[in-house]
Amino acid sequence: MSARSEAYGVSHLTPVLTNPQRQHSPSPELPISMATSHFDEIELDWSPRERIIWSFMKPRATPAFTPTLLRELIGLRRMVEENLQEPVEAERGRYFVFGSRVPRIFNFGGDLRLFSEKIRNGDREGLRQYAYQCVEAVHSNLGEGLPIVSIALVQGDALGGGFEAALSFDVIIAERSAKFALPEILFNLFPGMGAYTLLTRRLDAMRAEKMILSGQTYSAQDLHDMGLVDVVAEDGEGVQAVERYIAATSRTYEARRALFAVRKRVAGPALRELQDVTDIWVDTAMRLREEDLRRMAHLMAAQKRRLRNQAAA
Repeated sequence: MSARSEAYGVSHLTPVLTNPQRQHSPSPELPISMATSHFDEIELDWSPRERIIWSFMKPRATPAFTPTLLRELIGLRRMVEENLQEPVEAERGRYFVFGSRVPRIFNFGGDLRLFSEKIRNGDREGLRQYAYQCVEAVHSNLGEGLPIVSIALVQGDALGGGFEAALSFDVIIAERSAKFALPEILFNLFPGMGAYTLLTRRLDAMRAEKMILSGQTYSAQDLHDMGLVDVVAEDGEGVQAVERYIAATSRTYEARRALFAVRKRVAGPALRELQDVTDIWVDTAMRLREEDLRRMAHLMAAQKRRLRNQAAA
């Protein structure tokens, strides 16, 4: 057991699933706040009995935090806030689950194509605006005051910003084959959208810096042993693991939700702190050398090859 607790696409009534192992029973109808929401790269569903808002990234291109996906994530946060104002209590979410529809990939992290373009063009302000969007999305998950438990469902690799995003949820449930890494050191950069802030609060500065500077890949079990991942599920059973977690902890829901709120109040970073770190990240990124940008391009090419190979399989 870990040291922590035992965790935009068009709204659909019956979602189209890219991986049949991820299916769960869709509700016959969605709460008004969800039914009237429209996203192009996020898929929504609702489990009425447990009052779970399910959301899955469904990117049209690279499974990374592109400006389009970031805008929709901020819109998703607004949708959750609206849902919690539903006049009928039974239609207000108690749990918010965030995952990915891309097989074996949670999220590759930052938009490397955008990074390279902004750096080569000397567009410091454009890169800063993108980075601020990233930390706004991370901070929205850490926001105090929402009476809901957030769960990251990681059914594939969470790299860079994908790892940072998962860390911003109350609970992390990961399938056994999922991998986690902060690869930015490969191209002479550091993960600037929350990794240091979140890892030092959950571990300590020494271990956080080791993870960042090594670029090491960690398994779900590795992070469970560190206390970062709450539940390790067998491959293909992530959704069921979420449902089991909710069933097992439902009796103490209010206490757990309150404890997560206390954790955010005591240890949660202010948006200004995240932005200050991001400013350092932008300054560092703008000083990258041509050889660093070539390494970034090699990583982009590797990501594209993986997607092509998966599509052909």
